[in-house]
Amino acid sequence: MDGIEFQALWLSFKLAVVSTAILLLLCIPLARWLTFSQSRFVPFVRTLTAMPLVLPPTVLGFYLLQLLGQGSWIGQFFLHITGETLIFSFTGLVVASVVYSLPFVVQPMTQAFEKTAEVHSQEARLLGAKDKLIFRRIILPLSKSGLINAAVLGFAHTLGEFGVVLMIGGNIPGETRVVSIAIFDHVESLNYLSAHVLSGILLGLSFIILWFVYQRNSKALRYVV
Repeated sequence: MDGIEFQALWLSFKLAVVSTAILLLLCIPLARWLTFSQSRFVPFVRTLTAMPLVLPPTVLGFYLLQLLGQGSWIGQFFLHITGETLIFSFTGLVVASVVYSLPFVVQPMTQAFEKTAEVHSQEARLLGAKDKLIFRRIILPLSKSGLINAAVLGFAHTLGEFGVVLMIGGNIPGETRVVSIAIFDHVESLNYLSAHVLSGILLGLSFIILWFVYQRNSKALRYVV
């Protein structure tokens, strides 16, 4: 495996870390709102955040391309303040990854908040605690396992994405060429050995990540029982 392949692996890891960090910051307040809000817009927002689960990546990538391209006000604004385009850039990949991996982070968080609130919120309210305090001091700490699962799943999903990053970032070595695109290039050029090496690395990482999640969940379940 040469330097270009290491570069693709490093870029994928960097993209997954940055996207997961942003997703955690965005999804904690979003999951809290989805869990506790009485707004009539909650079902609409739940549906909207779940759309990446069912949309083909190419469809999502196409609409993100329209939204972030130079013809859009977002693309023009970003170009004006940075002098660079959002598409075919690492920043564009981060934006696309956050959208694409959003349901894999917000849904485990929502489920964790709902489960914790069902057990502990009523007791805290009877003691006179306010909703914000209940969330900060009780629900959030007790939802630690769900938050870790959400972060791990978001990281893993971002690490292996292909269609969306290809449409938004293209295939620029050192800038947007992530490991999934590198594998595609090797298969297209019939370089199966390099494709095997990179695919094996992703396969091993995926197994370790999922094993970690299931192991944590199994321990948590035994502790509760």
